[in-house]
Amino acid sequence: MASHRKSRPTGTRVAGIRTPALATAALTSVALLSQSANAAPAADDKPSLEEVEKKVDDLYRQAESATDKYNAAKEKTAKQRKRVDTLLDDVAERTQKLNEAREELGSFASAQYRTGAAAPDTATFLLADTPQDYFDQTQLMDRMTGRQKVAVDDYVTQQSETMKKRQEATESLETLTDSQAGLRTAKATVQRKLADARELMSKLTAEEKARLAAIEKEKRAEAARKADELARQQAAQQKAQEEAARQQDSGSSSSGSGSGSSSSTAPADSSYATKADKALAFARAQIGKPYVWGAVGPGSYDCSGLTGAAWKAAGVTLPRTTYDQVNAGTTVPLSQARPGDLVFFYDDVTHVGIYIGNGMMIHAPKPGTYVREESIYYDGESAIHSVVRPA
Repeated sequence: MASHRKSRPTGTRVAGIRTPALATAALTSVALLSQSANAAPAADDKPSLEEVEKKVDDLYRQAESATDKYNAAKEKTAKQRKRVDTLLDDVAERTQKLNEAREELGSFASAQYRTGAAAPDTATFLLADTPQDYFDQTQLMDRMTGRQKVAVDDYVTQQSETMKKRQEATESLETLTDSQAGLRTAKATVQRKLADARELMSKLTAEEKARLAAIEKEKRAEAARKADELARQQAAQQKAQEEAARQQDSGSSSSGSGSGSSSSTAPADSSYATKADKALAFARAQIGKPYVWGAVGPGSYDCSGLTGAAWKAAGVTLPRTTYDQVNAGTTVPLSQARPGDLVFFYDDVTHVGIYIGNGMMIHAPKPGTYVREESIYYDGESAIHSVVRPA
């Protein structure tokens, strides 16, 4: 007897689900859900505190770099504005002279119109009472014609020079406009970088901020250790130099040339030390004042504003920006750094402090901080770019 039951479809069963179609779809769904579950925590992962600190420091460095560009643009704008003012004053003065020359020409023309003056002729002779009168009138007319010619020449010269100065003033005004645009762009860049840094810091929890403070404390301790090591090296080097100098003095006391060499070096060292003392005294007096980008004192400073003001107090004028200050003196090895030297940081030379000895410096660190003493290793030894002796 034949069976009326339908035959089962071929294929295996997995948990009551027929394969391959339904099973494949289900397995695909499970795999996708698993991937989504694994991906979700990754999307919520926060950067480590070290990464946050590095990001904040990078933003502050970028802001400081933009600050130097702002300072340079500000200096250029000030110079250009001064040039424009000078040119405009010159144009005004030349215009006044041009008007005076025009009035003089007008007076000659009016005189000729009133008198009908022209070249002397027979009529003039007939009107003269005597031959001497005729001669005097002829001389007068010749002199008047000569004065007119000089007046015309002066007028043309004045007009040409005035037009030239007006053109220069117009071009300088255009350059000034470009400089002001660059100034605004640099200012906007600084403000944006600072805002990014503040926003990043505001997102940290109290616990994360405490951990960052601990990391910063460890960095300061390491910087202090390196500063002490540098101080010992410099002290040993100075002692060796003094010993060598004493031996040289005792060995060449009878040598005139040796005495001459010693006398020529000592005054130079003494002169630098005197200036450096004045610069350092000024810098110490600024400790506690806030860092403000673009500021040169007296109430606040940026890094190059502080070093420039300190050395200005010692009678030495430095350029405005770190980019220029790094070239305003003699580069010396770090091991030979002396109080008063300028210590520059980072490959792009965006920070500077004034060395005070023993591996320490006075500097205006960054926005939100104050002028302070700090180790030159505050951001690691690799951050030090160079040491420059400015005088």
